[in-house]
Amino acid sequence: MTKQRLTWVDVTKGFLMILVVIGHFPGDLDYPLLQYIYWFHMPAFFVLSGLFFKPLAKDEPIRKAVKKRFMQLMIPYFFFLLVITCIRYILAFAYGNTDISWYMEDLSTLIIGGRYARGSYGVFWFTTVLFFTYILFLLLTKYLNRFYQFFVLAICYIIAHIQSYYVIDVIGGSSAEASQTIPILWNLDVTLITLVYFAIGYYAKDLFLHIRLPLWTICTVSSLLAMYLAWIDQFDYHLSLKFIRYNDALMDLIIPFIFIITIFGIFQFITRFTPFKALKFIEMQSITIMYMHISVDKQMNNFFDYGLVGYTVLCLGISIIGSLVIKKFIPYGLFFIGDIRAKRPILFNSKLFTT
Repeated sequence: MTKQRLTWVDVTKGFLMILVVIGHFPGDLDYPLLQYIYWFHMPAFFVLSGLFFKPLAKDEPIRKAVKKRFMQLMIPYFFFLLVITCIRYILAFAYGNTDISWYMEDLSTLIIGGRYARGSYGVFWFTTVLFFTYILFLLLTKYLNRFYQFFVLAICYIIAHIQSYYVIDVIGGSSAEASQTIPILWNLDVTLITLVYFAIGYYAKDLFLHIRLPLWTICTVSSLLAMYLAWIDQFDYHLSLKFIRYNDALMDLIIPFIFIITIFGIFQFITRFTPFKALKFIEMQSITIMYMHISVDKQMNNFFDYGLVGYTVLCLGISIIGSLVIKKFIPYGLFFIGDIRAKRPILFNSKLFTT
C-alpha cells in the first residue's frame, strides 16, 4: 500500500474523529448537522477497519491475532474506564455524595457497558463492538468459504433489522430508552450490523482504495441531495448504531456508502497535494480524544457558555493535551493507549498477554 494511501487514511480518521466530537455536542442547532454526521461516521470507522483486515491462514492460530487486538483495543478501554470512573467518584464524594447505593448502581451500568454506559462513557460501546466484530469476522473468514461468509452476513443483517424494528416500531418512544429494554453486555448485539460494514470494507477494498471520479461524482451528488431533502423535511432518515436505530435495511446500506465514498474520495484527492498534518496529528491522539472529549465537556460547560465551535475547539484541545501528557508523563502511558510495541508493566509481559 503506497505512502499516499496511508496518508489519506490517517487524514480521514482525523477528520472522522472531529465528527465524533461534534456528534456529541450537547446543545441545539438550527440545522441537521448531527443527523448528517450519524448517517455515516460510525459505519465509516468499521469500513476502514475492514480495509486493513488480514485473514488468517488455515494453519495459523487465532489466539495470537485475538491477543494483539485485545491489547490494542481493550487495554485503552479499561485504562480510560478506570481513570474516568476514579475522577468521577472523587468529584462526587467531594461534593457530598456518600450514597453507597448510587455508586453500586453506577458500577453495574459500567460493567454492562454499551448503551447503558451514558454520559462520560458515551463512546465506550464502540471499542467493545469493534473488538468482537473483528473476532467474528476472523472466525468467518478462517472457517467458511466465501459463499457461506456472505450467507452468514446476510442472516446477521436481517436479524439486526428485525431487532431494530422491534425496538423502534414495537417498543417505540426514544430509541435510547427503548434499546435499553434489551440488556446485552457491551452492545454485542450491535455486531450483527457492524460485521456487515466491516465486511464491506474488506470485500470492497479495491473500490474504496481507488475511488474513481464517476463513482465519486454520483455519490457526492446523491449525498448533497439527501442532505438537502433532510433539511427541508422531505427525507426522514436516522441511523444510530449504539441505540439499535437502523430500521431501514436499504437506506442503512445506501446512505453510509455514498457518504463514505464521498469523504474517502475527497481526502484521496486532497492528500495528493498536501499531507494535512493537522488532521494526521489529531488521528495520532484519537484514542484519548475519543475517550476524553465528553468528560471535558461535562466539566468545562460549568465554566464556559460555548456554541458548537467553542465546544469542538475546547474538547479537542484539552483532549489532545491529555493525550500528550499521558504519552510523556504517565508510566507506560503509550502502552495504556494502545501502542503494543511500547514498554509495558511486568504484568503484561506474561504469556497470557504476549503475542
